Amino acid sequence: MKNEIDALMKSQGIAALLISGAADHNPAMVYFTGQIHVSQGDLVKKPGEKGILFHGAFERDEAAKSGLTLHSYDEFPYKQILAETNGDKSKVEARRLFHILETCGVTRGKVVLYGQSDFGKAYSTIQTVKEYLPEIDFMADWNESLLLKAMITKDDSELDEIRQMGQITTSVVGKTADFLSQHKARNNQLVKSDGEYLTIGQVKRMINLWLAESGAENPEGTIFSIGRDSAVPHSVGAAEDTLQLGQTIVFDIFPCQAGGGYFYDFTRTWCLDHASDAIIELHQQVKSVYDAIAKDLKANEACNPYQMKTCDLFEEMGHPTIRSHKNTIDGYNHAIGHGLGLRVHEKPWFGDKADDSDRLVPGSVFTVEPGLYYPDKGMGVRIEDTYCVTHNGKIEKMAEYPYDLILPIRK
Repeated sequence: MKNEIDALMKSQGIAALLISGAADHNPAMVYFTGQIHVSQGDLVKKPGEKGILFHGAFERDEAAKSGLTLHSYDEFPYKQILAETNGDKSKVEARRLFHILETCGVTRGKVVLYGQSDFGKAYSTIQTVKEYLPEIDFMADWNESLLLKAMITKDDSELDEIRQMGQITTSVVGKTADFLSQHKARNNQLVKSDGEYLTIGQVKRMINLWLAESGAENPEGTIFSIGRDSAVPHSVGAAEDTLQLGQTIVFDIFPCQAGGGYFYDFTRTWCLDHASDAIIELHQQVKSVYDAIAKDLKANEACNPYQMKTCDLFEEMGHPTIRSHKNTIDGYNHAIGHGLGLRVHEKPWFGDKADDSDRLVPGSVFTVEPGLYYPDKGMGVRIEDTYCVTHNGKIEKMAEYPYDLILPIRK
């Protein structure tokens, strides 16, 4: 949680955090500012002190919503800074950042960088700032031991926001199921009232509309893939594909609050009208593993053993796994879950990246998502829900939705 950050910074000898970029869809920035509209900002956080936000003058009212200490970029006029660089425009941003850090009293020590900026310009800027502030050691949080570690644990208000996103998400999934079921079929494909075949692209546009109407958005897209594409875990589905009866549809939806707030993550696998015996068996096997893992979840347990148990269960069923067959495209080939918050993928990790800090601690939010994939057979199945560990140590599924495989359609 945020109240851990000061202690983590002090324990690691960090002089400051520096977060750059917009406040929209910038997880590190949103964590401190909340959901405000600042198109460009620089936030400096020193241990034991409130964050300082530098912003454009036109966005002063939005910046004030953050509750942080504020400074306008107008304090460092462009022409003045350009004169300081002898007219070298490539050094203007670096010189302005020098003034920002100097204003905050950060002229030496370790400064950890976060945010979202153009990679080339950011690299050039930091290299040049070092000319002005040679005693600063700019660094990245490669070990995820600072901000990302603090973000593992959410407070009650953060958990409530994710629960609300869960309700929005499952509501949209329900609308999608109803929308599909209202269509008739011709030539084994769903057909619209105008006689044209329904496509994945048209379904996705409806999903985005329903999300927008609910105050959410879809910045990373939606996986809605059918047939062979459903057997490639992150295939988003081809917009022109029609909705074929009896084929597996993997519907993985991970929207967030409008403006880049908290995410939710959810997957169901459907077949329209009917499913083959092979698909039914695959779905039952994935659901049985899902149930076993969900039943075994316990507060404060390490995450990686759940991945090992998932591999055990699928291997006992005769499926290849990422453990038994490295780089397999068949069977089970990903992690059983991941953390969730202001990023759709964050700590705690369950797969190869997991270490002892990746645990189901109170306040953590994570997914459970077993899957089986067989591209050559044209079928894939994944089931996913988002869980949390409440602050009293209870494991909670954050939104409910049925697990039915077959969606009936109009005759």
